[in-house]
Amino acid sequence: MSEDAGNRRVTPLPAAEPGDGPPVEPDGSRPDARRSQASRRRPWWALAAATLLLSAGVGAWYGLPVRTVTVSGNERLSAQRVQALAGLSPDFGWLYYGAWRARGLLSSPWVASAVVTRTFPDRVSITLTERVPRARLKRPDGQVVAVAADGTVLPGATATESLPLISGWGPDRTPDMLGLLQSLDRYNVQSVAYSPTGVTVKLPSGSVWSGDLQALVKYAGSISMYPDSDIFIYPWGVSVQE
Repeated sequence: MSEDAGNRRVTPLPAAEPGDGPPVEPDGSRPDARRSQASRRRPWWALAAATLLLSAGVGAWYGLPVRTVTVSGNERLSAQRVQALAGLSPDFGWLYYGAWRARGLLSSPWVASAVVTRTFPDRVSITLTERVPRARLKRPDGQVVAVAADGTVLPGATATESLPLISGWGPDRTPDMLGLLQSLDRYNVQSVAYSPTGVTVKLPSGSVWSGDLQALVKYAGSISMYPDSDIFIYPWGVSVQE
């Protein structure tokens, strides 16, 4: 049976394989085109955000400068010197001032500690605890310097002639001598001299020698008992020479 001349066989086209063409979203747009437009827009938004943040930072810097600085607890250092050490200046932003900048205060040997307080919107207060000369220290080269109770050398210290003098030879025992002065503070010590064999303490009248620091502190009461004598303190007892 022959086919109708009016009918034609239509061969269906093969189904499209993946990758044959870009997919299309329901709204007719292509995802890659939309991603391309978004990628072109994103740098402008990032730039705008960065510009806004920068403007806010600059505004905070110049809008909130440090205008008032108060310093207390300072005797040796001037207020201007404290302010310089603390890194404070009228053009520095109050909002950005902190411990990282105030740390310069500790570079001065005269500053034992400092408390820095910020008060909104433009005030900074600094409260110092300064070191004070505790003794004079005679160095091996003969130079005499003033030192604090923790052994820190205090350059430029004045009116130190009445302080006890620490001297000696052999291994350095300065920290021990400063501790001894603290223990004997009420006895008006004039000087302490150390050597590998012991320590000699000079008093306004008389002296004390001991080969053992612990024994010296333990029997220090003998200084009051024999105020005008030369006292020798041993771990087992006390010997007195009139």
